Amino acid sequence: MSSIEYRYGNDLGVDAVIDLLRDSTLGERRPIDDPRIVEDMIRHANLTVTAWDGETMVGFCRTLTDFSYVGYLSDLAVRLAYQKRGVGTELIRLTREKMGPRSMLVLLAAPKAAGYYPRIGFTQHNSAWLLRAGDPFPTSGDDSTA
Repeated sequence: MSSIEYRYGNDLGVDAVIDLLRDSTLGERRPIDDPRIVEDMIRHANLTVTAWDGETMVGFCRTLTDFSYVGYLSDLAVRLAYQKRGVGTELIRLTREKMGPRSMLVLLAAPKAAGYYPRIGFTQHNSAWLLRAGDPFPTSGDDSTA
């Protein structure tokens, strides 16, 4: 394997990102059938780090962050052939390098990656909540238990 080059920035081709997501298995849980959504995902991320082997993108880390308090690491994808070689860990390290000294990373682990994060220092949090598009949500303003 040649040496891996890491880059910051989200000036990426949507087809290249979809190909990487598909080859990492993260595509199973991302809307890769809709390039417009993937393009928005790339464009609106404010901290993106990629890994390259020559002209091939082999890793992708996409974060939404305020750079001071918290960052939501929304995608970490590494091609299957490059997994278990430190690429994902380096993508996270480079992401943290750009964030503030008191900023934390938060993520929802893909089921196949749930065992990876504790091994690299993440701690599990038991009160994550999801509200998916189409899920019922009160419109009457009933937030009396908040």
